[in-house]
Formats: sequence, structure tokens, C-alpha cells
Amino acid sequence: MFCKLALRNVRRSFRDYGVYLLTLTFGVCLFYTFSSLDGQGAMIYLTQSQNPMAQVIQSCIDVFSVFVAVVLACLILYADRFLMRRRKRELGTYLLLGLSQGQVSLLLVLETGLIGAASLALGLLLGLAASQGLSALTLSMFSLRMDAFGLALSPRAAGRTVLYFGLIFLLVMGFSGIQISRAKLLDLMQGGRKNEELRPRPLRTSVLQLVLGGVCLAAAYAILLTFGMAFAVVLPFLCIPMLTLGTVGTLLVFRSLSGFVLRLARSYPGFYYRDLHLFTLRQWISRVHSTYLSQTVICILLLLAMGITASSIGLNRTIEAAADGQAPFDITVQNQNADHLGCVDFDALLTAHGMESDALAWRQDTPIYYNNPAVTGIEDASAAIRLSDCNGLLARQGAPAYPGPLPGLLAEGSAPLATGNLGLTCVVIPDEMAEKLSLRRQVWSADYAGDPEETEKQVQAALAEYQETTAYLRVESRLSLYQEIMGNKLLALFLGLYLGLTFLLAAAAVLALQQLSQAADNAARYAVLRRLGAEEGMLSRSAVQQVALAFLLPLALALLHTVVGMKAANDLISTAAKVDTVHSALVTGGVLLAVYGGYFLATALACRRLALEGGGAPGGCG
Repeated sequence: MFCKLALRNVRRSFRDYGVYLLTLTFGVCLFYTFSSLDGQGAMIYLTQSQNPMAQVIQSCIDVFSVFVAVVLACLILYADRFLMRRRKRELGTYLLLGLSQGQVSLLLVLETGLIGAASLALGLLLGLAASQGLSALTLSMFSLRMDAFGLALSPRAAGRTVLYFGLIFLLVMGFSGIQISRAKLLDLMQGGRKNEELRPRPLRTSVLQLVLGGVCLAAAYAILLTFGMAFAVVLPFLCIPMLTLGTVGTLLVFRSLSGFVLRLARSYPGFYYRDLHLFTLRQWISRVHSTYLSQTVICILLLLAMGITASSIGLNRTIEAAADGQAPFDITVQNQNADHLGCVDFDALLTAHGMESDALAWRQDTPIYYNNPAVTGIEDASAAIRLSDCNGLLARQGAPAYPGPLPGLLAEGSAPLATGNLGLTCVVIPDEMAEKLSLRRQVWSADYAGDPEETEKQVQAALAEYQETTAYLRVESRLSLYQEIMGNKLLALFLGLYLGLTFLLAAAAVLALQQLSQAADNAARYAVLRRLGAEEGMLSRSAVQQVALAFLLPLALALLHTVVGMKAANDLISTAAKVDTVHSALVTGGVLLAVYGGYFLATALACRRLALEGGGAPGGCG
């Protein structure tokens, strides 16, 4: 009997408490996706390349998974409290029908077990698909073939997910059982009749709080933009006041709303008394009046979610751009002993080791000369490069030809010299002037025609054998550099997305559950409005407008915080390389739209249905 009753209640919960089940499923999906990184293509590639960052990434993810599990546990417990609050009358009815508190607790345990099993199954299926998407994303970042790395269910990740969420569900069962065992029948039957009194705050106090909140936020922004993120983080006497001012300012802004928004709306009677605006605003203000603390937390969570996600994506693009500048060619070999051992015939060397001539799509041998100011007329340079060699390197990189005077100073770190990482300041000379200068170094650059990894092995093997017997060669490979930075990129990306999605999920779920609770409380009021003649369209718009106000207000303030924070972060990152703010903003916006927008849509539809159905015990918000 209990199993059938529990199964019926769970089926009903899929419609009434879809956001709760959605949160459980998304939590399982998120946890599994990042726990299964060891089986994804990019991580497999790192492991096969014996990159030490593979183990570092996995260790960091394991540590952060514990933190994420704690956050999700708190979120699920919060959601369960909402669910229990909505079901108090139902549970009290079971006691009136003769069930004991132990039997009701057993019923809740069965329901939690069924919901947990369903969310685990759905979450693992979604997690498998999300793992495939994340793997494709990371592989595309390094131009690796997706078909080279298959993806299957990770037993290790699935076991960790079942273990962690099993413990969470056991915790939920325990709290629910304790709550029911201690509850009194009268409290359960009147759980929806507790009124919340709306005590209007004085207008002068609210305006003062708003002004003080704006001043605190302006001061926090000024500290961050003036001293920069590096100084604000390194120096505690700057960081602590900045964070304190930002938090207090956000809190004061939310706290001040209930004191003047309603009065401001009353000053426009045409708007205030149109449709159900009066009812909508009062219900929304009643929640802001009592939940300004949670609104502040939600705003900060959204700030962390957007800031961390955008920073991780922007940092990845910056690292990639910097790597392209350091290794524009597949391989660059520097013969630093050319001044006394002579040049190396690299084409003949590779041919002698069995390498086909068509294995290279492009090659160039570039001599670097000692600068003689008596010949070039330029003293602020230690080396010289011929104009034809300089333009050949520039052309291969898609850059315009050297436009300066001859001889002319070439800036250190510019495109041709970044190739060999010479660390020299060069002067560009006419080709015929090179006969008057002494050879200093030889730089040989090439791009591969076939499979980069196979060609790289052949070239490196030939160069390694030559170095053992003849001369010292400094070899710089694009593939080696990419493997080196790949771990750093993946670490920043994975941790950023993991934490960003966790904070975003927490903020959206808490907001959704609050709005569903309010909509359930307002169901009886909507029934009264319907009896007074309100049309269904007006009731529907009122419910959706309340959800929109609740979701958009913390989002708007969090966006303002994020813009200022990202300005400071980008200023810091741009000291090393150019920041692609457009790409990071678009990706972050897409993630925000998918998760936060999805929760808004689901919540709006659920609240609209509750408003149209009506019923329930009337409460009071003022």
C-alpha cells in the first residue's frame, strides 16, 4: 500500500514540483559531467602525451567536487524544505486518517527514494550527453578529431555520483523524518495559514538606504577600477573594504525597495490601478520586504557565476592567442653555434633519416647576423636579419611586409623574431648588406604537410640524433607548446565552467522555489480575484510578471557588478595579451540564457498554472 501511495505521490509531484525534480536532475548531470573528465577526449590526449597537467586537473576537479557536492546538498535540503512546507496539510490529513507519524515518515522515505532514483537515472543520461558535448568543445579547441576519442559511460564517475547523491538523499530522508516526527497535527493542518505581515518602512528611511547603497557600490567600483584587480586581491586592506562595501551596498539597495517602489507606483494612478498591477506589486514587494537577504545572496551568486564563466573563457582565448604568437610555425630550430661551427643543412639531415621531401609544406632557412653599427648605422641592435628573410617569415604568418626604412630597427618580439624566440633586438638590412656582416645564428622554420604528430616524431628523432654527435640545437615545436599550454587551458576552463554552472544553478533554483512557494500561497487570492471578475488573462499576466520581477531584479544588479568586475579583470589579463571580450560575453550569455532562462520559463509556467487553478488556504501578505 505504501509503495503504491508513494508512487502516486511521485507521479503527481512531477507536475506540481517540476522545478524541484529539475534541480535534482541538473545537479546529478553537472556532477557526473565533470567527474567523468578522465574519460573525455582532451584528457585522454593529455594522458597519452604524458602531460603532468592531466593528474593536476583531475585532482583539482576531485577537490572541487566535494565543494560542489556540499553546495548541491544545501540546495536540495532547501528545496526539500519548500516541498515539505507545501505538503504540510496533506501530511496532516494522513495523520487524521489514522496513519502514525512513523508510517508517514516511511511514506516520505519511499517517495524520496523514488525521486532520487528517477533523478539519478535522468541526470546520468543527461550527464552522458553533456560529457559528449564538453568533450567535443575541448577537442575543437585543439583541432583534434572527435572520432579519434570515443566516449562511454564512466564507471568511476557514475559510482562517485551515486555515492555522493545517495548520501544527500539519505540526509534528506533523515531531515524529513525528524521534521514529521516532531510536528504537531495542528501545525500541519494550519501550515498554509500563517500570515506574513507587511510593515511599510518609512519613505525617508528607504530613500536614505537607497542612497547609501548607491554610495557604497560607487566606492567599491572606484576602488576596483582605480587600483585594479591585482592590487585589490593582493592587498587585504583594499580587498576587504571593497568586498564589504559591495555586499553592504547590494543589501541596502534590495532592502530599500519595499519602502518607496509602492509609493512611487501610487503616484501614477493610470498605471497602478490598471489590470492587476496593484495586486502584482504588493505581492512582489511583500517578498522583497522579507527576502532581501536571500536576494542579496542570489545577486552575489549570479555575479560569481557570470564572472567566473566569462573569465575562464576569456583567459582560454588569451592563452590560445599568446601561444599562436609564440609558435606560428610547426617547428623552429635554432643553431646557436652557427658563428663558429657553420650552418646545418636541415633538408639533407631529414632526408638522411628517411623523411620524404613532401612531408613539409613549407620551410625557410634564416641566417641571423651580428649587427655592426659601422655598417648598418644603428647602434640599438645586437643582430641583423635580411629583408627577404624577414618578409618571407611575415608572409607565411599572413602579416604584411616590413614597411620601415632600410636599415631599420625591428621591435623585439615582433612576428619574425617571435618565431625563433631569439631574445635579440634586430635591424632589418638590405640583402646585399649581409655580406659585410658576420653570421651569428641560423634559424630553420617549417610547417608540416601530413599528420603533425607523425611528422613531429620523425623530425624530432633526426634532430635528437644530430645533437648527440655534432652541435647544440634549440628546438621549439608548436605541438609541444600546445601540449604544454593545453593543461593550463583545460584547468581554467573546467574549473570556471564547473563553479560558474554550480553558482548559476543554485541562484536559479532558489529563486524558482521562492516563486513557486509564493504562487502556491497566492492561489487562494487568485481564486478570490476570479470571483471578483478578473479575467484569466489578467491572472496569468500577474503571475508571470511577479516571476519576471523576481528574476530580473537580482540579475540586473549582478550584471552591473559583472561589467565592472570584468573591466578590471580584462585590464589585468590584457597586460599579457589581448582579451576577446566579445566571445566570452557571448558564451556566458548563452549559458545564462540556457540555465537561468530555462528556470525562469519553467517557473513562470508553473506559477501561471497555479494562478489559473486557484484553491488552497488563504494567507496574508498585507
